[in-house]
Amino acid sequence: MTAARTSLKERDQLVIAHVGLVKAMAQRLAQRLPSQVEMGDLISVGVLGLIDAAGRYKASTGVPFDAFARRRVQGAMLDALRDLDWAPRSLRKLRRELDSTIARLRHDLGREPEEGEIGSAMGLSPQDYEKALEQVRTLEVGALRQLDAPTPEGNALIELCIDPGEGPEARLERAELRQHLADALTKLPDRERQILALYYEEELTMAEIGEVIGVCESRVSQLRSLALARLRTLLRESLGLEPIES
Repeated sequence: MTAARTSLKERDQLVIAHVGLVKAMAQRLAQRLPSQVEMGDLISVGVLGLIDAAGRYKASTGVPFDAFARRRVQGAMLDALRDLDWAPRSLRKLRRELDSTIARLRHDLGREPEEGEIGSAMGLSPQDYEKALEQVRTLEVGALRQLDAPTPEGNALIELCIDPGEGPEARLERAELRQHLADALTKLPDRERQILALYYEEELTMAEIGEVIGVCESRVSQLRSLALARLRTLLRESLGLEPIES
């Protein structure tokens, strides 16, 4: 016998009780986005995701509604952002250049390249390299949703959000992708791996992570962008996809 879903009355009660969760998630996501993205729009689509979650929720599964709703609220917000296509071509080109440089240096050096090597290969001064990482940061909303989140069945989920511009080759089986991503994470420099864990798993803010590892908030942002760039290129290599062209 399948578990019964919530009644309309129970659904409405869940929605009303968790509107604050949507607002908090929208505020956190808005910190990573350009100013032209309205937080009110994020809240609106997030509430729709919350209503959908409340209607589908089955208390008998034993999964807390808060955990069940988070994935659907976040998914609704991210889907809306991808549909906006607000990122300029120049910014996407910069990200491709960063990714291709990392992949090329990794192949030539036989190890993960250091930041000075990446900036030099891109023809950037240290200051311009740091600025480039800050610019790329605004695209990362479509790079990773969560590194480890429970599904309604209680299984671990590592989910990659693919940029629509990357084409059908990037739309891979989730089970395969999850394992490849887990393997790629182990290859990151320790500090970058720690930042991703604190940000996506512990849900600390940039400022809080800076206090933990002893650097400023903007430096955390730069290192997170670099870590995600490394992950993208490691995934492409492990999956046998063509190298990224800048």
